Amino acid sequence: MSTYSLLSAGRTFAGAGSIEHIKEIAADLGATRALIISDQGVARAGLLGKPKALLEAAGVAVTVIDSTPPEPDVGQVEAILASASAQSYDLIVGIGGGSAMDVAKIVAVLLASDVALRDLLRGKATIAKRGVPTLMIPTTAGTGSEATPNSIVLVPEDELKVGIVSPKLIPDCVILDPQLSAGLPPAITASTGMDALTHAIECYMSKKGNPFSELLALKAIALIARSIRRAYTDGSDLDARHDMLLGAYYGGMCIATSSTTAVHALAYPLGGKYRIPHGVSNAILLPYVMRFNGVGNEAKFRDVAISMGIDVAGRSPQQATTAVVDALFALNRDLAIPADLKQWNITAADLETLVDGAAKVTRLLDNNPRAMSRADIAAIYQQLV
Repeated sequence: MSTYSLLSAGRTFAGAGSIEHIKEIAADLGATRALIISDQGVARAGLLGKPKALLEAAGVAVTVIDSTPPEPDVGQVEAILASASAQSYDLIVGIGGGSAMDVAKIVAVLLASDVALRDLLRGKATIAKRGVPTLMIPTTAGTGSEATPNSIVLVPEDELKVGIVSPKLIPDCVILDPQLSAGLPPAITASTGMDALTHAIECYMSKKGNPFSELLALKAIALIARSIRRAYTDGSDLDARHDMLLGAYYGGMCIATSSTTAVHALAYPLGGKYRIPHGVSNAILLPYVMRFNGVGNEAKFRDVAISMGIDVAGRSPQQATTAVVDALFALNRDLAIPADLKQWNITAADLETLVDGAAKVTRLLDNNPRAMSRADIAAIYQQLV
């Protein structure tokens, strides 16, 4: 029997009003100087005011860098690191979506080591030790970065996103407060929520799947499937927002113990070359890749169907698999996710470039439950152009 492990944040607080625990966390970590890393959208929404005030009330001096761009590239991360290096900190707080949290995690380890970011991205170096203690506070329910050992950075010259993966990136603490995501616009609710659903489904199907990831994945699927439409329609529905945050968090924990698969591999060149938002890329690809993966994996599709609330009584394994794929297409339609890649002017002439990019992501393709050749990758992209 093979062994498996579960990585998780040192401590997690959840529920409406859980942001108040930031004072307790600061005290437990002995923090005196904190750096908040966030983005302009979060700052303009006024979501930094309360955590900053609570930290200051606890006697912590706070600096804010709110310049994290969506899906940052290596140069942009280096610029944030240079700004962060101007002072010393004993707590790094990432507040926002996956980009802000990914940057916060990587800055925390780089501040405590002499490793170069570009060497990490090229596989020429590894993260040898944990960095400055970290607290992650997601304001979207998507990447699950608050629970993963991953930081994703765009490498423009390669037209590809690269994942830095290390257990040293797992956050020390997490706060999941649905009140901080209540104002999330519908389009972002949709794309980030579908990203979280993709994580859960892929990790359940992954060759690296194990009892930990399977338990977490099926719960994440159930939470997201029952609440994503409600959160999309009514952003102030805190119960739905709570479900979405938990679903995304469990999805992140799945990534930490299992892995995503071909959906993410095919999504990386879409983000790297065409700057399509990651959640949108995943959402568009998800039903097509799952239809491909359905062959030979019907038992797991039946489990997914049940978690999604699909009635499979009296249905054959193949019918249950088809029902999951149909439900994913319907969910995309209900959330106004584009049905193809045409709005980004991607045509058949771009297929070879896309296939080349996706084929490089062997770290994820190797986990796919059904072997995927270059011809298979091309056939999936072909359906979208």
